[in-house]
Amino acid sequence: MLQWLEVLKSNEGGRALTLSDLMFFGRLPNNKADVNNSGPFSTDYVGGSQGYAEGDLRTRKEMEGAHRNYLEGLFYFLWKDERVPIELRESMGKWGYAKDEFVDNGNWPYQLYIREGRRMTGEFVMTQQDLQANRAKEDSIGMGTYNIDSHHVQRFITADGYIQNEGDIQVRVSPYQIPYRIMVPKREESKNLLVPVCMSASHVAYGSLRMELQYMILGEAAGTAAVQSISEDVPVQDISVQILQRRLEEKGGVLD
Repeated sequence: MLQWLEVLKSNEGGRALTLSDLMFFGRLPNNKADVNNSGPFSTDYVGGSQGYAEGDLRTRKEMEGAHRNYLEGLFYFLWKDERVPIELRESMGKWGYAKDEFVDNGNWPYQLYIREGRRMTGEFVMTQQDLQANRAKEDSIGMGTYNIDSHHVQRFITADGYIQNEGDIQVRVSPYQIPYRIMVPKREESKNLLVPVCMSASHVAYGSLRMELQYMILGEAAGTAAVQSISEDVPVQDISVQILQRRLEEKGGVLD
């Protein structure tokens, strides 16, 4: 972080830096903020996510603790280290944890935010081309619109001695159709399961599908399809997608 601050100062002509140069502040009511990563060294614990998805409970707890240690260390460093520009230390000193939230946990959130974990591999796996090239799907149950968004996953030293982050993807997409098939397991594995969150999608496609807006679209479609599967007494793979689409449109769904 100190190296990054020195680069920022130099690139910005020595101007006074702000916390917004280092992290994203989404202002909320009651003098609160929703803080997110911004820039090459920020609130993301780059390199700290490997092993979580397949880790046991002890491993996951240790990783949660490592993330908390990273963030609290980062905030304390920006507040107290005398090598940090004074304007940043003064700004950081004005902030603290929300006093009325997570009061029985040191005002710290109960859960680590898991952006991406294990996913189902169905008969059809949605990939980048389905978001950018082959965007039309006959079994559409809704439209996706959020850009492909994934954060850095590792940091390394290049051959010429520079620090390099790797993994960030920020790509705009045009609206694309979300197929029913990505929620449906392989027939030989399960006939009565619908998966709207850990759906059958690649890492890149999931970078768009994972947003709450798409989750809500998928969730409503999954619930409607489950009722249909039970009422028709057929596996989820065999329901009439045309009937499902009509029911979703009757409830205001946008499929095209």
